Amino acid sequence: MFDQSQFVWMDGGIVAWKDATVHVSAHGLHYGTGVFEGIRCYDTPLGPAVFRLDAHLERFFASGSVYGLRMPFTAAELTDAVCEMIRRNGFRSCYIRPIYYYGSSNLGLFPDKCPIHVSILAWPWASYHGTAALDDGVSVTMSSWTKFHSRMMPTTAKACGQYLNSILAAREAVGDGYDEALLLDQSGNLCEGAGENIFLVKDGKLITNGDQHSILMGITRSSMITIARDLGLTVGPHRLNMKRGLAGRDVRFRIVECFFTRLRLVSIALLILVVVRVSEAQTTHATLGTLKVAFDTQQGQKGPQAANVRKE
Repeated sequence: MFDQSQFVWMDGGIVAWKDATVHVSAHGLHYGTGVFEGIRCYDTPLGPAVFRLDAHLERFFASGSVYGLRMPFTAAELTDAVCEMIRRNGFRSCYIRPIYYYGSSNLGLFPDKCPIHVSILAWPWASYHGTAALDDGVSVTMSSWTKFHSRMMPTTAKACGQYLNSILAAREAVGDGYDEALLLDQSGNLCEGAGENIFLVKDGKLITNGDQHSILMGITRSSMITIARDLGLTVGPHRLNMKRGLAGRDVRFRIVECFFTRLRLVSIALLILVVVRVSEAQTTHATLGTLKVAFDTQQGQKGPQAANVRKE
């Protein structure tokens, strides 16, 4: 996966990939005390372009603030660093992973005296589920693991340690022969995928849950909602009750905010994985149908997300 990556940005400087090391006593390694982002850079006719970099960095800073991590760099400095990583590594398209975390000083549960380190990695990562999943869809299963409530940990923060919940769910799903897991909240409502937000399409409406439902507020999720509304579609945040939401075979799931799928900058449709099987209950196997037709009209036009793309 990392064979083509030559450089890493670390604490304001650029080091060779092989030299980008962390001490074994780092607080973040032991307790997951760090936050990160997952950002895509796409090859375009105008050159490499980063998808909604400003929004990702805003969430990056907000996630760190929740955990008391004091960012030693400005958003402008990190923006330049991201672009420099793409240039120095010679990428046209890639996945970008900014991370900042508590380093080595002590291993107590109060880490404020630990130094804070910031790094930015970049590497080619086409599709986590494989390119066929974009056309053929993915199968999912309801995980036996519950998504933690926002009063347990801040669900709107993209923190390192919190992803153990997702890892447990994903491992279980793959072990049972599925592509991905769906997690329920403590009340039995549909929450999100192991690494994606969820949309349901029913009766011509786009339905998703909101920040009060213990989900990560995805950047692609917000793009999806903006574009859908611009196209005149009804989008509503609702509690996704399992008994009502999954009743009947006509329910079609749409999973978005997949950091591991590919996207054309002006077509949000290609972000969407169609779920074709939920555990033993079969959903209708279909492409995006009327929604895909609507989103495809954005091809070659300036969609709402295009204004937020940073051009290299």
